Amino acid sequence: MTYALENESPFTGIFSAEIADTSPDSEAAAPGDEALFDINDHYQFTNKGAASLKLNHSNNTAEIKVKKKVRWSDGKPVTAKDLEYAYEILANPKVQTTQYTSSLENIKGMAEYHRGKANNISGLEMPDGPNGKKLILHFKELKPAMMNSANGFFWEHAAPYHYLKHVPFDKLVSSPQVRKHPLYFGPYKMDKTVQGQSTSWSRNPYYWRGKPNFEHIYMSNITNSNVSQAIKSKKFDVANVLSSQWEQVKNTKGVNFVGKKTLSYDYLAFKVGKWDAKLGKNVENPHAKMNNPALRKAMAYAMNVDVINKRFYHGLEFRINSLIPSQFTPYYDKNIPTYSYNLDKANKLLDKAGYKKAPGALYRSQPNGKPLVINLAVRGSGENSEAIWRNYIQQWKKAGLNVKFLGGRPMEFNRWVAAVKASDPKIDVLEGAWGAAGDPSPSVFYGEKMPYNFARFVSPTNTKLLNEIDSAKSFDKKYRVQKFHEWQRWMYNKAYVIPTSGAYSVTAVNSKVTGWSLKPSANVWYEAGFSK
Repeated sequence: MTYALENESPFTGIFSAEIADTSPDSEAAAPGDEALFDINDHYQFTNKGAASLKLNHSNNTAEIKVKKKVRWSDGKPVTAKDLEYAYEILANPKVQTTQYTSSLENIKGMAEYHRGKANNISGLEMPDGPNGKKLILHFKELKPAMMNSANGFFWEHAAPYHYLKHVPFDKLVSSPQVRKHPLYFGPYKMDKTVQGQSTSWSRNPYYWRGKPNFEHIYMSNITNSNVSQAIKSKKFDVANVLSSQWEQVKNTKGVNFVGKKTLSYDYLAFKVGKWDAKLGKNVENPHAKMNNPALRKAMAYAMNVDVINKRFYHGLEFRINSLIPSQFTPYYDKNIPTYSYNLDKANKLLDKAGYKKAPGALYRSQPNGKPLVINLAVRGSGENSEAIWRNYIQQWKKAGLNVKFLGGRPMEFNRWVAAVKASDPKIDVLEGAWGAAGDPSPSVFYGEKMPYNFARFVSPTNTKLLNEIDSAKSFDKKYRVQKFHEWQRWMYNKAYVIPTSGAYSVTAVNSKVTGWSLKPSANVWYEAGFSK
């Protein structure tokens, strides 16, 4: 089976869920990197996966139990120590992974280990010893999100301790065990990777569910400009359709198109602070260039998002109103207004806020009289990205705003990731996309102690609302819904991050492939195969 990895840049090739932080790496590892838990189509855990999960409300614990048959691709069983070791990798300060977030500090002893004040994580218990099958997590309190996948409060992967234990934590990210020869317990084992370009797989002979259907899988990079031709010529058995190329490929014979409304959304984030690695949190700068809600809202109102979606995406991308995807009813609030195109409103907001334009000048200056130049960091990840963002720059010019690409053009994807993660002081505004997870809690993307809060904003109100959304009190669904709605309204009013578009995802699948599904519950790498 051949699979297209659609990337404008080489993928990083970090094949460890604990350290990887880009979706191209995760996609390139997917045939082997199976999560511990299966989920249903509402993203709730089932006990059908490699491990089961049991929450205990009386003592604030979760018991994770690995099934007997689950083995790494070298034949060694997956043990309690492998579950525990994943947390050590996440929390060890020498690893410096962005997967470590303050949500994990709800596990007792996690923060102390992360800060180097303890040699182990006290809240992780292996009742049957390291070679047993059980790990018990001791929490400060249970959270309502814990019933759903990707909730951030506990980890859903294991790390092969017997294979990685001799690699120093600060060498893990560059080690051959992570970069070239990773071990997984999923349906396939990685035979080879060509750095940043491809991964090759064969069946994991020890796979716990049984024998997967494909004998070999070959995944390789292809740039976006070549995708439509590759689909039409059936170069790959599975390839994602780019929204911008739908019209070119939709009539291709011998291909089934599988689609779904995704949980991902595009956004514009206005940078008002920085990430302080020593403190492990975001620090807002009240004097930041973008720390004026009128300026942020004006930029949002000046964007002709609907025109762009129609022109470039053929209806497969659509305007959204909230940072909570609409699939998460009743938490999603349909009554949040959108910043729909209104140039007159943008100009009035700027006038009122003191962003003046001298007679005959093209651009406005700051309220303090200094010139206003806004540096925009854009991912050069699509064939139309430059055209789309040059259009938005023209729109902002109509409102008198001088917006420029950081570096003169959209950035190579890995460079963009590095600059945004490091909160490069030259960035004022950035665009990006988030794939929301199984629980709608927005804490991981917008919390004070979250490295993914790329706007770097901090507010007591935001912290309070996020804490309430994730509190034990929110086991009462009505209360949780209310807090979600309050948070969405607050984010709309402050406009630190503006949601722009949601999307339908369409995958082109060779009609000889059967069982390929985009449902959350699907285990495609085990279930899919070629029809006889």
